[in-house]
Amino acid sequence: AFGFPDVLVAVNPGRSVIKLLGSTKRLNVNYQDADGFSALHHAALTGTTELLSLLLEAQATVDIKDINGMRPLHYAAWQGKADSVLLLLRSGASVNSPSLDGQIPLHLSAQYGHYEVSEMLLQHQSNPCLRNKAKKTPLDLACEFGRLKVAQLLLSSNMVTNLLEGEGSHDSSELPTTTPLHLAARNGHKDVIKLLLKAGIDINRTTKAGTSLHEAALYGKTEVVRLLLDAGINVNMRNTYNQTALDIVNQFTTSTASREIKQLLREASSSLQVRAVKDYWNLHDPTALNLRAGEIIMVHPTRSTVYLVSI
Repeated sequence: AFGFPDVLVAVNPGRSVIKLLGSTKRLNVNYQDADGFSALHHAALTGTTELLSLLLEAQATVDIKDINGMRPLHYAAWQGKADSVLLLLRSGASVNSPSLDGQIPLHLSAQYGHYEVSEMLLQHQSNPCLRNKAKKTPLDLACEFGRLKVAQLLLSSNMVTNLLEGEGSHDSSELPTTTPLHLAARNGHKDVIKLLLKAGIDINRTTKAGTSLHEAALYGKTEVVRLLLDAGINVNMRNTYNQTALDIVNQFTTSTASREIKQLLREASSSLQVRAVKDYWNLHDPTALNLRAGEIIMVHPTRSTVYLVSI
């Protein structure tokens, strides 16, 4: 049991029996402690739907905020309490009101990989493109923490198209601080990277730190470096400090992984990129490389290897 002035909430865990007890005077269901926590915050955090229902029926304020601007829906989304989230949404909880750090409930459900809750929030018009104070969207957080299913869900929303295409500015002062691809690369989430590339994100998209290849190389993610190179990322692109990914590795890393990454980057740097001038089809050999005019082919001179990079 936990209590507030004029309000005592008693919970019997064994039988889920909940009673709202009080004196004969009017109950203060919206009482908040020193941290701004109300009974509704507690109920949302623990996922006690019976208590939530009781408090809402007693006219508890559905969007009451604690000292961090967090509402009950934030806590229910953070904990992945789908029943509580649905109950709060049906009671009029706001899906897009941010906390003091700019987080909406979808940021929290995405970061912690709560698929059902994220889907529910999207169905109630939550905006997957909103950025928190750290300039990250729910998609950014899903990719950063490797929440593959939630990332796939968010990518299915038409609203995230601009997140994949970027702002279109080449002014270094206006470059984004990060992208979903950069965050996934930095943290070694190969499946998320494949998902983003399939969804059409620009593999050569840059931030001030460079491309996702810069991030993967700096953080020692060998398999991600290999994946990005095989997918045709431009190994020679430079960040705002005029450094290639190989420059970054040479300057800042000394690990065993970095030695392998250096080799991969050196080999890729020595490859040649050639653009096909006309279509080429070999109808007699189903294993042959078929080309269209304008496609770029990467040729590795020492391995006699040819990669089709992009159109």
